[in-house]
Amino acid sequence: MQVINIEEYNEEVVLHFGSERKKINAYTLASTLVSIADAVKEANSVINPGYDVEILVEAFGEGSFRAKIRTSYKSAANIFSKENLKAIVLAVLANFIYEHTLSPHSNVKIYVNTDEVIIEQGDKIIVVPRSTYEATKQVQKSEKFKKSISRVSNGLERDQNIISFGFTNNLDDEQPRIEISRKDMLLLSNPDDIAEPTREVEEAATLFIKRAILERSRRKWEFVWRGFKISAPVLDEKFYDDFFAHKITIAPGDQLEARIKIYQSKDEDTGIYSNDRFEVVEVGRHLPHVDQSEAPV
Repeated sequence: MQVINIEEYNEEVVLHFGSERKKINAYTLASTLVSIADAVKEANSVINPGYDVEILVEAFGEGSFRAKIRTSYKSAANIFSKENLKAIVLAVLANFIYEHTLSPHSNVKIYVNTDEVIIEQGDKIIVVPRSTYEATKQVQKSEKFKKSISRVSNGLERDQNIISFGFTNNLDDEQPRIEISRKDMLLLSNPDDIAEPTREVEEAATLFIKRAILERSRRKWEFVWRGFKISAPVLDEKFYDDFFAHKITIAPGDQLEARIKIYQSKDEDTGIYSNDRFEVVEVGRHLPHVDQSEAPV
């Protein structure tokens, strides 16, 4: 199990541009660095009022293509003491991008503890200090910050040679510690769509029909699933074809063995994902009415 502590990126980080070529378009590099600098400056203005931050590019490296950046802070006014400075802006940037590109993945678990937040994805664990987690929530409310992040995504989208983006510790790391696919990075292309992380989960379900909508539409049927009432449209065209061909008849209490898609959103305070809405994407089998107590578990 790979464990990454996001505070490793508090003051410096190596940006990884995944490409089959060990080179990068100059415009892509320049626009990405400028957009990241703008995002970091805006995040710093939220986290560290009274301090300025400078983004320094220290070195370039291979490994697809890499650029090492670090932050340098200075007081913009003498009314703030040095103890007020939180040198976590780069970690906030990395945490925000990683957290907001998790939505397509159903194998993500998030645990919010007193001192830290644990993000578990497959064989990787990301440890986020609670202070960085809270700062990220504060920064993501800034429209200017989200617009800067979207420009990073848009710059990568224009360069077809870039297949991934990520963060790592050293220029000579064999693989980036955090790598995000091109497809997932494009989730950040529209600032209006950057909200609390969401995800979609599909799973098999046995649904008891309470109310049917016997027409092709996105109007919601009513079902009982695992003892709870849910509403969802049925989107399986073949199912409707069979119904209108009179191969099946529908009545309350009938069952559908189906595959459902669950749209979930994450609570800002607890980090827990909850179900927002449902869709029935495929109907495998229709079963005539039986008593619910007789249904398979």
